[in-house]
Amino acid sequence: MYKILEKKVFSPIIKEFVIEAPKVAKSCKSGQFIILRINEEGERIPLTIADYDREKGTIAIVFQEVGKSTTQLGQMEAGDYIKDFVGPLGEPSHIEKFNGPVVVMGGGVGIAPVHPIARDLKEAGNHVIGIIGSRSGDLLFYEDKMRAACSELLITTDDGSYVRKGFVTDVLKEVIDDRGKENMPLVVAIGPQPMMRAVSSLTREYGIKTIVSLNAVMVDGTGMCGCCRVSVGGTTKFVCVDGPEFDGHDVDWFELGRRSAIFREEEQRAMEQHQCKCGTGCGGAK
Repeated sequence: MYKILEKKVFSPIIKEFVIEAPKVAKSCKSGQFIILRINEEGERIPLTIADYDREKGTIAIVFQEVGKSTTQLGQMEAGDYIKDFVGPLGEPSHIEKFNGPVVVMGGGVGIAPVHPIARDLKEAGNHVIGIIGSRSGDLLFYEDKMRAACSELLITTDDGSYVRKGFVTDVLKEVIDDRGKENMPLVVAIGPQPMMRAVSSLTREYGIKTIVSLNAVMVDGTGMCGCCRVSVGGTTKFVCVDGPEFDGHDVDWFELGRRSAIFREEEQRAMEQHQCKCGTGCGGAK
């Protein structure tokens, strides 16, 4: 059993847990993920690591309540225990000193997993330009952490309710045009699939290498079930063992989107059958 030490509520649907998991914290690296299970009957939920503290033996995860399992997870409190917390899984991010500024981008909940990557790139001696965005200002989080992890930070919101109006791709284009594509060796983008696809499409025009982190349908996390397979450069890869990071220019985004929607009807039925037990009257799917 893994104890929830801290809980932060960034918005009604976005939450952070700090979990006591010393063995995971001891060996994890930026870019890797864990798979948790709330209880014996629970669904296996993959979440990329948002932060870690080796001395305290803790792992931070950030999640958005989008279905039955993540809604149940969000109802848990500090002091509660999670049944399973497996990791670290996947390949870590490639960190090196690049010749030129590196851009790291987080969209929505993708701000969380891009945070340790930005921090490690900066510690490796890179000038890190951070770009983070959300639908609105009330959904934005980790601003202070990202400012510390980056050399400079740019913020945007879809509705213009905080800092400026626009998408992260708008900001990225401005940065590239201002700094020059020849001076930009790498872009790392993590967020919703449409956001990562749009970033990859933009950087392809400029010829800038782009790394994305994929969140595919996953079961065992060891490459055995094959649920998380994705086509990258015309070759079948497994997100859990070959990724989660891939070259965004090589990802078959159409196939990834189609596979991600396979269980949408089952997820909707599960939410409709879910009965709220948190005492807040949320009504589960209502």
